Amino acid sequence: MKKLNRQYLLVFLAPLFLAANCNKKDSSPEPPPPPPSPLVFTGARLDNTGALTAATNYNVRPGVSIKLSFNNAVDRSTTSTAVSLKENGTTTVAVNYTYENNDSTVVITPTASLKYLTRYVATAITSLKSSKGGSLLTQATVTIITQIDSTDKFPLISDNALLDLVQQQTFKYFWDYGHPVSGLARERSNATPETVTTGGSGFGIMGIPVAIQRGFITRAQGLSRMQTIVSFLKNTAQKFHGAFPHWMNGTTGVVIPFSQKDNGADLVETSFMVAGLLTVRQYFDGADPAETTLRTDINTIWNGVEWNWFRKSNENVLYWHWSPNYNWDMNHKIQGWNECLITYIMAASSTTYGIPQAVYREGFARNGAMINNSTYYGYQLPFGPSNGGPLFWAHYSFLGINPNGLTDIYGNYQTQVTNHTKINYEYCKANPTGYFGYSNQCWGLTASDVPSGYNANEPNNDIGVISPTAALSSFPYTPAESMNALKFFYYKLGDKIWKQYGFVDAFSLKDLWYADSFLAIDQGPIIVMIENYRSGLVWNLLTSCPEIKNGMKNVLGFAAPYL
Repeated sequence: MKKLNRQYLLVFLAPLFLAANCNKKDSSPEPPPPPPSPLVFTGARLDNTGALTAATNYNVRPGVSIKLSFNNAVDRSTTSTAVSLKENGTTTVAVNYTYENNDSTVVITPTASLKYLTRYVATAITSLKSSKGGSLLTQATVTIITQIDSTDKFPLISDNALLDLVQQQTFKYFWDYGHPVSGLARERSNATPETVTTGGSGFGIMGIPVAIQRGFITRAQGLSRMQTIVSFLKNTAQKFHGAFPHWMNGTTGVVIPFSQKDNGADLVETSFMVAGLLTVRQYFDGADPAETTLRTDINTIWNGVEWNWFRKSNENVLYWHWSPNYNWDMNHKIQGWNECLITYIMAASSTTYGIPQAVYREGFARNGAMINNSTYYGYQLPFGPSNGGPLFWAHYSFLGINPNGLTDIYGNYQTQVTNHTKINYEYCKANPTGYFGYSNQCWGLTASDVPSGYNANEPNNDIGVISPTAALSSFPYTPAESMNALKFFYYKLGDKIWKQYGFVDAFSLKDLWYADSFLAIDQGPIIVMIENYRSGLVWNLLTSCPEIKNGMKNVLGFAAPYL
Protein backbone atom coordinates (compact mmCIF):
# COMPACT_ATOMS: atom_id res chain seq x y z
CA MET A 1 0.00 0.00 0.00
CA LYS A 2 2.84 2.37 0.89
CA LYS A 3 4.57 1.40 -2.30
CA LEU A 4 1.49 2.30 -4.36
CA ASN A 5 1.13 5.59 -2.58
CA ARG A 6 4.74 6.44 -3.32
CA GLN A 7 4.26 5.63 -6.99
CA TYR A 8 1.12 7.66 -7.10
CA LEU A 9 2.85 10.59 -5.46
CA LEU A 10 5.73 10.54 -7.96
CA VAL A 11 3.37 10.43 -10.88
CA PHE A 12 1.37 13.27 -9.43
CA LEU A 13 4.32 15.49 -8.53
CA ALA A 14 6.42 15.00 -11.68
CA PRO A 15 4.62 17.63 -13.74
CA LEU A 16 4.99 20.06 -10.87
CA PHE A 17 8.77 19.53 -10.76
CA LEU A 18 8.96 20.00 -14.51
CA ALA A 19 6.89 23.16 -14.35
CA ALA A 20 9.01 24.51 -11.54
CA ASN A 21 12.19 23.85 -13.49
CA CYS A 22 10.74 25.49 -16.61
CA ASN A 23 9.68 28.55 -14.65
CA LYS A 24 13.20 28.86 -13.17
CA LYS A 25 14.78 28.82 -16.67
CA ASP A 26 12.31 31.32 -18.13
CA SER A 27 12.99 33.84 -15.38
CA SER A 28 16.81 34.19 -16.20
CA PRO A 29 17.96 37.56 -17.92
CA GLU A 30 17.94 37.84 -21.71
CA PRO A 31 21.46 37.92 -23.32
CA PRO A 32 22.56 41.45 -24.40
CA PRO A 33 21.95 42.35 -28.05
CA PRO A 34 25.04 42.36 -30.27
CA PRO A 35 26.79 45.77 -30.58
CA PRO A 36 26.02 47.78 -33.71
CA SER A 37 28.33 47.16 -36.60
CA PRO A 38 31.13 49.76 -36.89
CA LEU A 39 30.89 52.52 -39.45
CA VAL A 40 33.44 51.98 -42.21
CA PHE A 41 34.76 54.60 -44.63
CA THR A 42 34.37 53.24 -48.16
CA GLY A 43 35.73 56.03 -50.35
CA ALA A 44 35.59 59.65 -51.45
CA ARG A 45 34.73 61.65 -54.52
CA LEU A 46 35.13 65.26 -55.55
CA ASP A 47 31.92 66.59 -57.00
CA ASN A 48 30.73 63.81 -59.32
CA THR A 49 34.12 62.39 -60.24
CA GLY A 50 35.15 58.80 -59.81
CA ALA A 51 36.49 57.44 -56.55
CA LEU A 52 39.70 59.09 -55.33
CA THR A 53 42.78 56.91 -55.25
CA ALA A 54 45.66 59.39 -54.75
CA ALA A 55 46.96 60.44 -51.36
CA THR A 56 46.81 64.07 -52.47
CA ASN A 57 44.39 65.28 -55.11
CA TYR A 58 45.57 68.23 -57.22
CA ASN A 59 44.04 70.92 -59.39
CA VAL A 60 40.77 70.96 -57.46
CA ARG A 61 38.33 73.77 -58.16
CA PRO A 62 37.79 76.18 -55.23
CA GLY A 63 34.04 75.50 -55.14
CA VAL A 64 34.40 71.75 -54.84
CA SER A 65 32.09 69.46 -52.88
CA ILE A 66 33.87 66.64 -51.08
CA LYS A 67 31.84 63.46 -50.73
CA LEU A 68 32.74 60.94 -48.03
CA SER A 69 30.98 57.59 -48.28
CA PHE A 70 30.44 54.96 -45.59
CA ASN A 71 29.02 51.44 -45.39
CA ASN A 72 25.91 52.57 -43.47
CA ALA A 73 23.80 55.65 -42.96
CA VAL A 74 25.43 58.18 -40.64
CA ASP A 75 23.86 59.76 -37.60
CA ARG A 76 23.42 63.33 -38.76
CA SER A 77 23.63 64.65 -35.22
CA THR A 78 27.29 63.58 -35.03
CA THR A 79 28.45 65.01 -38.36
CA SER A 80 29.21 68.63 -37.43
CA THR A 81 31.61 67.67 -34.65
CA ALA A 82 33.19 64.68 -36.38
CA VAL A 83 33.58 65.82 -40.00
CA SER A 84 35.67 68.90 -40.82
CA LEU A 85 37.56 70.70 -43.57
CA LYS A 86 40.75 72.52 -42.58
CA GLU A 87 43.10 74.78 -44.50
CA ASN A 88 46.59 73.28 -44.33
CA GLY A 89 45.13 70.78 -41.88
CA THR A 90 44.94 73.39 -39.10
CA THR A 91 42.45 76.21 -39.76
CA THR A 92 38.80 75.13 -39.81
CA VAL A 93 36.82 76.12 -42.88
CA ALA A 94 33.08 76.86 -42.64
CA VAL A 95 31.11 74.23 -44.53
CA ASN A 96 27.59 72.99 -45.14
CA TYR A 97 26.67 69.32 -44.79
CA THR A 98 24.23 67.50 -47.02
CA TYR A 99 23.59 63.80 -47.48
CA GLU A 100 23.22 61.34 -50.32
CA ASN A 101 22.63 57.61 -50.80
CA ASN A 102 20.23 57.27 -47.87
CA ASP A 103 22.58 59.22 -45.61
CA SER A 104 25.54 56.92 -46.23
CA THR A 105 27.39 59.76 -48.02
CA VAL A 106 28.26 63.04 -46.32
CA VAL A 107 28.71 65.94 -48.73
CA ILE A 108 30.99 68.73 -47.48
CA THR A 109 30.55 72.03 -49.33
CA PRO A 110 32.50 75.16 -48.28
CA THR A 111 30.28 78.13 -47.58
CA ALA A 112 32.72 80.30 -49.57
CA SER A 113 35.13 79.40 -52.36
CA LEU A 114 38.41 77.95 -51.20
CA LYS A 115 41.69 79.76 -51.82
CA TYR A 116 43.71 78.96 -54.92
CA LEU A 117 46.90 76.91 -54.65
CA THR A 118 46.16 75.90 -51.09
CA ARG A 119 46.15 72.55 -49.31
CA TYR A 120 42.93 71.46 -47.57
CA VAL A 121 42.30 68.35 -45.52
CA ALA A 122 38.84 66.84 -45.07
CA THR A 123 38.66 64.55 -42.04
CA ALA A 124 36.09 62.27 -40.44
CA ILE A 125 37.11 61.21 -36.92
CA THR A 126 35.96 58.18 -34.96
CA SER A 127 33.25 60.08 -33.07
CA LEU A 128 31.17 59.95 -36.25
CA LYS A 129 28.42 57.38 -35.74
CA SER A 130 26.04 55.44 -37.89
CA SER A 131 22.28 55.78 -37.50
CA LYS A 132 22.43 52.49 -35.60
CA GLY A 133 25.02 53.80 -33.17
CA GLY A 134 28.18 52.25 -34.58
CA SER A 135 31.34 54.37 -34.34
CA LEU A 136 33.63 55.06 -37.29
CA LEU A 137 36.22 52.31 -37.26
CA THR A 138 39.23 54.39 -38.35
CA GLN A 139 39.71 58.06 -39.14
CA ALA A 140 39.20 59.01 -42.80
CA THR A 141 41.25 61.76 -44.49
CA VAL A 142 41.13 63.34 -47.93
CA THR A 143 43.77 65.91 -48.97
CA ILE A 144 43.26 68.31 -51.86
CA ILE A 145 45.28 71.10 -53.43
CA THR A 146 43.30 73.70 -55.30
CA GLN A 147 43.88 75.08 -58.77
CA ILE A 148 46.30 77.75 -59.93
CA ASP A 149 44.66 81.15 -60.04
CA SER A 150 44.58 82.06 -63.72
CA THR A 151 44.10 85.78 -63.13
CA ASP A 152 47.01 88.16 -63.70
CA LYS A 153 48.69 89.30 -60.50
CA PHE A 154 50.21 92.42 -62.07
CA PRO A 155 49.12 94.79 -64.87
CA LEU A 156 50.06 93.65 -68.36
CA ILE A 157 53.09 95.38 -69.87
CA SER A 158 54.96 94.95 -73.13
CA ASP A 159 57.41 92.09 -73.53
CA ASN A 160 60.34 94.53 -73.66
CA ALA A 161 59.17 96.28 -70.51
CA LEU A 162 58.85 92.93 -68.78
CA LEU A 163 62.40 91.95 -69.75
CA ASP A 164 63.64 95.32 -68.48
CA LEU A 165 61.81 94.80 -65.21
CA VAL A 166 63.19 91.30 -64.67
CA GLN A 167 66.76 92.33 -65.44
CA GLN A 168 66.57 95.41 -63.22
CA GLN A 169 64.91 93.69 -60.28
CA THR A 170 67.32 90.76 -60.46
CA PHE A 171 70.33 93.07 -60.70
CA LYS A 172 69.36 94.51 -57.32
CA TYR A 173 70.56 91.28 -55.75
CA PHE A 174 74.12 92.20 -56.75
CA TRP A 175 73.80 95.97 -56.46
CA ASP A 176 71.69 96.54 -53.35
CA TYR A 177 72.67 93.33 -51.56
CA GLY A 178 76.32 93.29 -52.61
CA HIS A 179 78.76 93.08 -49.71
CA PRO A 180 79.42 96.60 -48.35
CA VAL A 181 83.20 96.13 -48.04
CA SER A 182 84.25 93.97 -50.98
CA GLY A 183 81.36 94.73 -53.31
CA LEU A 184 81.21 91.01 -54.12
CA ALA A 185 77.99 89.00 -54.29
CA ARG A 186 76.81 87.23 -51.20
CA GLU A 187 76.38 83.52 -51.74
CA ARG A 188 72.68 83.54 -50.93
CA SER A 189 70.12 85.76 -49.30
CA ASN A 190 69.27 83.39 -46.44
CA ALA A 191 72.76 82.65 -45.07
CA THR A 192 75.47 84.53 -43.22
CA PRO A 193 75.95 87.88 -44.98
CA GLU A 194 79.75 87.62 -44.66
CA THR A 195 79.94 84.70 -47.10
CA VAL A 196 80.64 85.92 -50.61
CA THR A 197 80.92 83.68 -53.65
CA THR A 198 83.61 83.75 -56.30
CA GLY A 199 81.64 82.32 -59.23
CA GLY A 200 78.39 84.08 -58.41
CA SER A 201 80.29 87.35 -58.13
CA GLY A 202 81.76 86.75 -61.58
CA PHE A 203 78.23 86.39 -62.94
CA GLY A 204 77.15 89.57 -61.15
CA ILE A 205 80.18 91.45 -62.53
CA MET A 206 79.02 90.51 -66.04
CA GLY A 207 75.74 92.19 -65.16
CA ILE A 208 77.33 95.59 -64.54
CA PRO A 209 77.78 96.51 -68.24
CA VAL A 210 74.21 95.30 -68.78
CA ALA A 211 72.92 97.56 -65.99
CA ILE A 212 74.81 100.55 -67.41
CA GLN A 213 73.54 99.97 -70.94
CA ARG A 214 69.98 99.55 -69.70
CA GLY A 215 70.14 102.67 -67.54
CA PHE A 216 69.78 100.92 -64.20
CA ILE A 217 73.00 102.55 -62.98
CA THR A 218 75.39 105.13 -64.44
CA ARG A 219 78.77 104.34 -65.94
CA ALA A 220 80.40 106.18 -63.03
CA GLN A 221 78.50 104.06 -60.52
CA GLY A 222 79.48 100.85 -62.32
CA LEU A 223 83.11 101.94 -62.48
CA SER A 224 83.16 102.76 -58.78
CA ARG A 225 81.73 99.37 -57.82
CA MET A 226 84.24 97.61 -60.05
CA GLN A 227 87.10 99.57 -58.50
CA THR A 228 85.99 98.33 -55.08
CA ILE A 229 85.70 94.73 -56.27
CA VAL A 230 88.97 94.65 -58.19
CA SER A 231 90.91 96.31 -55.38
CA PHE A 232 89.59 93.73 -52.94
CA LEU A 233 90.38 90.81 -55.24
CA LYS A 234 93.87 92.10 -56.00
CA ASN A 235 94.95 93.24 -52.55
CA THR A 236 92.81 91.51 -49.91
CA ALA A 237 91.30 88.26 -51.15
CA GLN A 238 93.17 85.09 -50.26
CA LYS A 239 94.53 83.32 -53.34
CA PHE A 240 96.26 80.01 -53.95
CA HIS A 241 98.59 79.97 -56.94
CA GLY A 242 96.55 82.90 -58.18
CA ALA A 243 93.21 81.09 -57.88
CA PHE A 244 90.38 82.07 -55.58
CA PRO A 245 88.43 79.85 -53.17
CA HIS A 246 84.79 79.00 -53.70
CA TRP A 247 83.75 81.17 -50.75
CA MET A 248 85.51 83.88 -48.83
CA ASN A 249 84.78 86.38 -46.08
CA GLY A 250 83.50 89.56 -47.67
CA THR A 251 85.33 91.77 -45.20
CA THR A 252 88.64 89.99 -44.65
CA GLY A 253 88.99 88.04 -47.90
CA VAL A 254 89.92 84.91 -45.94
CA VAL A 255 88.71 81.60 -47.37
CA ILE A 256 85.49 80.15 -45.94
CA PRO A 257 85.68 76.37 -46.51
CA PHE A 258 83.06 75.00 -48.86
CA SER A 259 83.74 71.63 -47.22
CA GLN A 260 86.50 70.34 -44.97
CA LYS A 261 89.01 69.73 -47.73
CA ASP A 262 87.64 72.37 -50.07
CA ASN A 263 89.40 75.16 -48.19
CA GLY A 264 91.75 76.43 -50.86
CA ALA A 265 91.70 77.03 -54.59
CA ASP A 266 88.61 76.36 -56.71
CA LEU A 267 89.68 76.60 -60.33
CA VAL A 268 86.17 76.42 -61.79
CA GLU A 269 84.85 79.24 -59.61
CA THR A 270 87.99 81.19 -60.48
CA SER A 271 87.23 80.78 -64.19
CA PHE A 272 83.75 82.22 -63.68
CA MET A 273 85.26 85.19 -61.86
CA VAL A 274 87.98 85.82 -64.45
CA ALA A 275 85.46 85.64 -67.30
CA GLY A 276 83.48 88.36 -65.54
CA LEU A 277 86.56 90.51 -64.97
CA LEU A 278 87.63 90.26 -68.61
CA THR A 279 84.12 91.19 -69.72
CA VAL A 280 84.33 94.35 -67.64
CA ARG A 281 87.87 95.05 -68.82
CA GLN A 282 86.58 95.14 -72.38
CA TYR A 283 83.66 97.37 -71.44
CA PHE A 284 85.59 100.03 -69.52
CA ASP A 285 87.78 100.93 -72.46
CA GLY A 286 88.20 104.64 -71.77
CA ALA A 287 91.56 106.38 -71.89
CA ASP A 288 91.08 108.20 -68.57
CA PRO A 289 93.25 107.15 -65.61
CA ALA A 290 90.41 105.48 -63.68
CA GLU A 291 89.40 103.10 -66.45
CA THR A 292 93.00 102.53 -67.49
CA THR A 293 93.96 101.59 -63.93
CA LEU A 294 90.96 99.27 -63.66
CA ARG A 295 92.06 97.39 -66.76
CA THR A 296 95.62 97.16 -65.48
CA ASP A 297 94.48 95.75 -62.15
CA ILE A 298 92.22 93.21 -63.85
CA ASN A 299 95.16 92.08 -65.96
CA THR A 300 97.24 91.63 -62.82
CA ILE A 301 94.58 89.28 -61.39
CA TRP A 302 94.06 87.46 -64.69
CA ASN A 303 97.76 86.99 -65.36
CA GLY A 304 98.36 85.75 -61.83
CA VAL A 305 96.20 82.63 -62.10
CA GLU A 306 98.52 79.63 -62.49
CA TRP A 307 96.17 77.57 -64.65
CA ASN A 308 98.80 75.06 -65.71
CA TRP A 309 99.82 74.39 -62.11
CA PHE A 310 96.40 72.74 -61.67
CA ARG A 311 97.52 69.94 -63.94
CA LYS A 312 98.92 68.52 -60.69
CA SER A 313 101.89 66.45 -61.90
CA ASN A 314 101.81 67.87 -65.44
CA GLU A 315 98.89 65.60 -66.32
CA ASN A 316 96.74 66.28 -69.36
CA VAL A 317 93.77 67.32 -67.26
CA LEU A 318 92.95 70.19 -64.91
CA TYR A 319 92.04 69.57 -61.28
CA TRP A 320 89.19 71.42 -59.62
CA HIS A 321 90.58 71.89 -56.08
CA TRP A 322 93.81 72.38 -54.23
CA SER A 323 94.11 72.84 -50.45
CA PRO A 324 97.04 74.20 -48.44
CA ASN A 325 96.24 71.56 -45.83
CA TYR A 326 95.10 68.62 -47.95
CA ASN A 327 96.89 69.30 -51.25
CA TRP A 328 95.17 67.32 -54.03
CA ASP A 329 93.19 65.03 -51.70
CA MET A 330 89.83 65.91 -53.28
CA ASN A 331 91.23 64.53 -56.55
CA HIS A 332 88.42 65.97 -58.66
CA LYS A 333 89.35 66.08 -62.33
CA ILE A 334 87.55 68.71 -64.41
CA GLN A 335 86.04 66.54 -67.12
CA GLY A 336 83.12 67.07 -69.45
CA TRP A 337 80.41 67.34 -70.34
CA ASN A 338 79.27 69.84 -67.71
CA GLU A 339 79.52 73.56 -66.89
CA CYS A 340 83.33 73.68 -67.01
CA LEU A 341 84.17 74.32 -70.67
CA ILE A 342 84.84 77.92 -69.66
CA THR A 343 87.60 76.75 -67.31
CA TYR A 344 89.53 75.18 -70.17
CA ILE A 345 88.90 78.23 -72.38
CA MET A 346 90.33 80.51 -69.68
CA ALA A 347 93.31 78.22 -69.11
CA ALA A 348 94.03 77.94 -72.84
CA SER A 349 93.74 81.72 -73.24
CA SER A 350 96.19 82.62 -70.48
CA THR A 351 99.34 84.30 -71.78
CA THR A 352 101.24 83.56 -68.58
CA TYR A 353 100.20 80.09 -67.42
CA GLY A 354 98.45 78.56 -70.42
CA ILE A 355 97.73 74.92 -71.23
CA PRO A 356 98.24 73.03 -74.49
CA GLN A 357 95.44 71.55 -76.55
CA ALA A 358 96.15 68.04 -75.24
CA VAL A 359 94.96 69.05 -71.76
CA TYR A 360 91.58 70.00 -73.19
CA ARG A 361 91.23 67.00 -75.48
CA GLU A 362 92.41 64.36 -73.02
CA GLY A 363 91.11 66.11 -69.93
CA PHE A 364 87.79 67.81 -70.58
CA ALA A 365 86.72 66.06 -73.79
CA ARG A 366 88.22 62.75 -72.62
CA ASN A 367 89.29 62.00 -76.17
CA GLY A 368 85.68 62.15 -77.27
CA ALA A 369 84.14 60.21 -74.38
CA MET A 370 81.95 63.22 -73.58
CA ILE A 371 80.12 62.69 -76.89
CA ASN A 372 76.54 61.38 -76.71
CA ASN A 373 74.65 61.99 -79.98
CA SER A 374 71.57 60.06 -78.84
CA THR A 375 68.10 61.53 -79.35
CA TYR A 376 65.68 62.49 -76.58
CA TYR A 377 62.19 63.88 -77.19
CA GLY A 378 63.13 64.21 -80.85
CA TYR A 379 66.33 66.23 -80.29
CA GLN A 380 69.84 64.91 -80.80
CA LEU A 381 72.18 65.72 -77.91
CA PRO A 382 75.83 66.03 -78.94
CA PHE A 383 77.34 65.78 -75.45
CA GLY A 384 76.70 64.69 -71.91
CA PRO A 385 74.39 62.24 -70.15
CA SER A 386 70.91 61.16 -71.19
CA ASN A 387 68.41 64.02 -71.30
CA GLY A 388 71.22 66.54 -70.91
CA GLY A 389 71.63 67.03 -67.15
CA PRO A 390 70.73 70.23 -65.23
CA LEU A 391 70.29 73.30 -67.41
CA PHE A 392 73.04 75.35 -65.77
CA TRP A 393 75.40 73.26 -67.91
CA ALA A 394 73.99 75.17 -70.89
CA HIS A 395 74.45 78.53 -69.16
CA TYR A 396 77.60 79.00 -67.11
CA SER A 397 80.20 78.48 -69.85
CA PHE A 398 78.10 80.47 -72.31
CA LEU A 399 77.40 83.62 -70.34
CA GLY A 400 80.33 85.20 -72.17
CA ILE A 401 81.13 82.63 -74.86
CA ASN A 402 78.68 82.80 -77.76
CA PRO A 403 77.69 79.23 -78.73
CA ASN A 404 76.13 80.28 -82.03
CA GLY A 405 78.17 78.74 -84.82
CA LEU A 406 80.72 77.38 -82.35
CA THR A 407 82.20 74.02 -83.32
CA ASP A 408 85.25 71.84 -82.82
CA ILE A 409 86.21 68.28 -83.70
CA TYR A 410 83.75 66.94 -81.10
CA GLY A 411 80.56 68.65 -82.15
CA ASN A 412 78.37 71.73 -82.51
CA TYR A 413 77.93 73.72 -79.32
CA GLN A 414 74.96 75.71 -80.59
CA THR A 415 73.18 72.42 -81.19
CA GLN A 416 74.23 71.22 -77.74
CA VAL A 417 72.85 74.11 -75.71
CA THR A 418 69.72 74.53 -77.83
CA ASN A 419 68.77 70.86 -77.85
CA HIS A 420 69.65 70.41 -74.19
CA THR A 421 67.19 73.20 -73.40
CA LYS A 422 64.50 71.82 -75.71
CA ILE A 423 64.84 68.36 -74.16
CA ASN A 424 64.39 69.90 -70.71
CA TYR A 425 61.36 71.83 -71.97
CA GLU A 426 59.79 68.82 -73.68
CA TYR A 427 60.35 66.68 -70.60
CA CYS A 428 58.51 69.16 -68.38
CA LYS A 429 55.76 69.52 -70.98
CA ALA A 430 55.31 65.74 -71.23
CA ASN A 431 55.54 65.48 -67.43
CA PRO A 432 56.12 61.72 -67.25
CA THR A 433 56.15 61.83 -63.44
CA GLY A 434 52.74 63.54 -63.32
CA TYR A 435 53.89 66.40 -61.10
CA PHE A 436 51.26 69.06 -60.51
CA GLY A 437 52.04 72.35 -62.27
CA TYR A 438 54.44 71.18 -64.97
CA SER A 439 53.42 72.43 -68.41
CA ASN A 440 54.63 74.18 -71.54
CA GLN A 441 54.46 77.39 -69.50
CA CYS A 442 55.88 76.10 -66.23
CA TRP A 443 59.17 74.37 -66.97
CA GLY A 444 62.87 74.39 -66.23
CA LEU A 445 64.98 71.95 -64.22
CA THR A 446 68.41 72.90 -62.88
CA ALA A 447 70.36 72.87 -59.64
CA SER A 448 68.63 74.97 -56.99
CA ASP A 449 67.20 75.03 -53.52
CA VAL A 450 64.52 72.39 -52.87
CA PRO A 451 62.23 71.80 -49.87
CA SER A 452 64.79 69.49 -48.25
CA GLY A 453 67.94 71.45 -49.09
CA TYR A 454 69.67 71.61 -52.47
CA ASN A 455 69.38 69.34 -55.50
CA ALA A 456 70.72 69.11 -59.05
CA ASN A 457 67.26 68.99 -60.63
CA GLU A 458 67.12 67.46 -64.11
CA PRO A 459 65.00 64.88 -65.96
CA ASN A 460 66.98 61.99 -64.46
CA ASN A 461 66.75 63.51 -60.96
CA ASP A 462 63.38 65.21 -60.89
CA ILE A 463 61.66 65.79 -57.54
CA GLY A 464 59.02 68.23 -58.73
CA VAL A 465 60.89 71.54 -58.31
CA ILE A 466 60.94 74.25 -60.98
CA SER A 467 63.81 76.77 -60.92
CA PRO A 468 63.02 80.05 -62.75
CA THR A 469 66.66 80.55 -63.73
CA ALA A 470 66.47 77.43 -65.90
CA ALA A 471 63.97 78.80 -68.39
CA LEU A 472 64.90 82.48 -68.07
CA SER A 473 68.64 81.93 -68.60
CA SER A 474 67.72 79.94 -71.72
CA PHE A 475 66.24 82.92 -73.59
CA PRO A 476 68.93 82.83 -76.31
CA TYR A 477 68.12 79.18 -77.07
CA THR A 478 64.34 78.98 -76.67
CA PRO A 479 63.00 82.55 -76.84
CA ALA A 480 59.33 81.65 -77.31
CA GLU A 481 59.29 78.94 -74.65
CA SER A 482 61.26 81.11 -72.23
CA MET A 483 58.94 84.08 -72.76
CA ASN A 484 55.93 81.87 -72.07
CA ALA A 485 57.58 80.72 -68.86
CA LEU A 486 58.46 84.28 -67.86
CA LYS A 487 54.88 85.44 -68.34
CA PHE A 488 53.55 82.51 -66.35
CA PHE A 489 56.03 83.05 -63.52
CA TYR A 490 55.31 86.77 -63.37
CA TYR A 491 51.62 87.13 -64.17
CA LYS A 492 50.20 83.88 -62.79
CA LEU A 493 52.56 83.03 -59.92
CA GLY A 494 53.91 86.50 -59.23
CA ASP A 495 52.13 86.79 -55.89
CA LYS A 496 54.05 83.71 -54.76
CA ILE A 497 57.50 83.97 -56.36
CA TRP A 498 58.20 87.58 -57.48
CA LYS A 499 60.05 89.41 -54.71
CA GLN A 500 62.58 92.16 -53.99
CA TYR A 501 65.42 90.59 -56.01
CA GLY A 502 63.37 89.11 -58.83
CA PHE A 503 62.13 85.54 -58.81
CA VAL A 504 62.84 83.35 -55.81
CA ASP A 505 65.27 80.54 -56.39
CA ALA A 506 62.76 77.74 -56.93
CA PHE A 507 59.25 76.48 -56.22
CA SER A 508 57.23 73.29 -56.15
CA LEU A 509 53.52 73.43 -56.86
CA LYS A 510 53.11 69.79 -55.88
CA ASP A 511 54.45 70.61 -52.43
CA LEU A 512 53.11 74.20 -52.36
CA TRP A 513 56.66 75.25 -51.51
CA TYR A 514 58.25 78.54 -52.53
CA ALA A 515 61.90 79.20 -51.72
CA ASP A 516 62.64 82.12 -49.42
CA SER A 517 66.08 82.40 -50.99
CA PHE A 518 67.95 84.05 -53.83
CA LEU A 519 71.27 82.56 -54.99
CA ALA A 520 73.95 84.55 -56.79
CA ILE A 521 74.77 81.70 -59.17
CA ASP A 522 71.11 81.53 -60.23
CA GLN A 523 70.28 85.24 -60.35
CA GLY A 524 73.34 86.28 -62.35
CA PRO A 525 72.69 84.15 -65.44
CA ILE A 526 69.14 85.55 -65.71
CA ILE A 527 70.46 89.10 -66.20
CA VAL A 528 73.28 88.11 -68.53
CA MET A 529 71.46 85.62 -70.75
CA ILE A 530 68.40 87.80 -71.21
CA GLU A 531 70.80 90.49 -72.40
CA ASN A 532 72.59 88.10 -74.74
CA TYR A 533 69.18 87.27 -76.19
CA ARG A 534 68.33 90.95 -76.57
CA SER A 535 71.63 92.43 -77.74
CA GLY A 536 74.49 89.93 -77.48
CA LEU A 537 76.30 92.45 -75.26
CA VAL A 538 78.14 90.09 -72.89
CA TRP A 539 78.96 87.62 -75.65
CA ASN A 540 80.44 90.43 -77.72
CA LEU A 541 82.49 91.80 -74.83
CA LEU A 542 84.17 88.60 -73.65
CA THR A 543 84.81 87.20 -77.12
CA SER A 544 86.39 90.51 -78.14
CA CYS A 545 89.32 89.70 -75.84
CA PRO A 546 92.33 88.93 -78.05
CA GLU A 547 93.49 86.33 -75.53
CA ILE A 548 90.15 84.53 -75.71
CA LYS A 549 90.13 84.54 -79.49
CA ASN A 550 93.63 83.08 -79.57
CA GLY A 551 92.94 80.51 -76.88
CA MET A 552 89.75 79.25 -78.46
CA LYS A 553 90.92 79.23 -82.07
CA ASN A 554 94.64 78.54 -82.01
CA VAL A 555 95.01 76.52 -78.81
CA LEU A 556 91.75 74.58 -78.47
CA GLY A 557 90.86 74.39 -82.15
CA PHE A 558 87.41 75.95 -82.05
CA ALA A 559 85.76 77.61 -85.01
CA ALA A 560 83.10 80.34 -84.86
CA PRO A 561 82.15 83.42 -86.90
CA TYR A 562 83.61 85.68 -84.22
CA LEU A 563 86.99 83.93 -83.94
